[in-house]
Amino acid sequence: MSHTCTTAALRMRRPQEGPGSATLTRPWDCPTAPPDFPSLLLLLYQGGCSPHLTPPRWPAGTRAPRAAPAACERNERKDVSGVIRQSQDSCAPRTIRQRVGLAEPAPDGEQTARGAGLGATGPQCRAWPSPWPSRAPYSAAPTQGPVLSGAALAQCCWGVFIILLLGNYWFIPVLYALWLYLDWETPQTGGRRSKWVRNWTIWKYFTDYFPIHLIKTSDLDPSHNYLFGYHPHGILAAGAFGNFCTEYTGFKELFPGFTPYLHILPVWFGCPFFRDYVLSTGLVSASKKSLSHVLNNDRGGNIAVIVIGGAEESLDAYPGSLTLNILKRRGFIKMALKNGAHLVPIFSFGENELFKQVANPEGSWLRTLQERLRKAVGFTLPLFHARGIFQYSFGLMPYRKSIHTVVGKPITVKQNLNPTLEEIEQLHQTYLRELSKLFEEHKDKYGIPDHESLIFK
Repeated sequence: MSHTCTTAALRMRRPQEGPGSATLTRPWDCPTAPPDFPSLLLLLYQGGCSPHLTPPRWPAGTRAPRAAPAACERNERKDVSGVIRQSQDSCAPRTIRQRVGLAEPAPDGEQTARGAGLGATGPQCRAWPSPWPSRAPYSAAPTQGPVLSGAALAQCCWGVFIILLLGNYWFIPVLYALWLYLDWETPQTGGRRSKWVRNWTIWKYFTDYFPIHLIKTSDLDPSHNYLFGYHPHGILAAGAFGNFCTEYTGFKELFPGFTPYLHILPVWFGCPFFRDYVLSTGLVSASKKSLSHVLNNDRGGNIAVIVIGGAEESLDAYPGSLTLNILKRRGFIKMALKNGAHLVPIFSFGENELFKQVANPEGSWLRTLQERLRKAVGFTLPLFHARGIFQYSFGLMPYRKSIHTVVGKPITVKQNLNPTLEEIEQLHQTYLRELSKLFEEHKDKYGIPDHESLIFK
């Protein structure tokens, strides 16, 4: 992860010799005199992850950059991604393995498709958050698509539908309405995924932007069905979409023989045009009928992924927040018991770091309005903001913070068509213990202080 050691708006780099014969770069504050324009263009092009390019030499007459200022130390302490961990009182240069994107040896039992370079030959250059987006702004712009794929894109689709209906092309929405009626049950019967859509190049840019990493801690049996509980929701659940609705984080390599189904609110499948887009990525309805269809596969190999906290949890999605809305949520436990699906807790480190949110403490007029909207329509609208494409002070682009989605060990569940309240509560407590254990075992690797723990409410 690049540091943000700056004293002005312009971030610069200078050569730094590392071990061996490789040439490394490390971030520094702006020099007194800026480089010439061609050197600046190369610096911008080189901003993200480019170990094969040699950084330009400083033009004659420019003063050598100063040592890393104290701001660098403060930024190190604030960093929570844990990809490149350094001491909190210095800005040590990256090692050669960190520069070229090779992962440090994973603990026993853990696998990560990105870290191990599965399916690739040779070292893989891994993008990390940096002051300048890699090949800016081209790597940043594609992330706007997934960001808009929520309420904003759905509203745009409704607008197009109404404009066509009121214009000369009224027959198009009429025919689509007929198709919608005939296709209404598809989101509840496994959906209609498209391998072509899931392999769009835009999703590669999307997952590399943060980047998103999928980490396995235990093998799963393809002859069984599983219910993955994803935590936390964050603002837009970007980690859940990147890992389970695209083919660029190594899901197939880590979990061969499995098909993931990410469940979302049924209301989104009533939006014209938008429903076909989300169906093609592998999204399905979160209704009981849809869950039963996925988990009742006799051959096994299906994974139902549910973001347990839902829209309510998104209102607590602040950077550094560890609050999970789960104590009153037992529906997924009951569905796992009825269908005999093994439960697997997931914690996505970095999910809450992508956006800032307007303060909405409980009892405030904003929180009250958001809660009423959630109860009325099933979802709510957090007032979030982050950065822009060409500047870093304000915008709707997510921050470039690494997301590490850690898949825990399965909890064996025996099928019970009529579970009692005591059985549901017992399994719920077991799930909470395993989720807490998963978080405690991995929090140190991703920059969470030892005294921090999950807060259930």
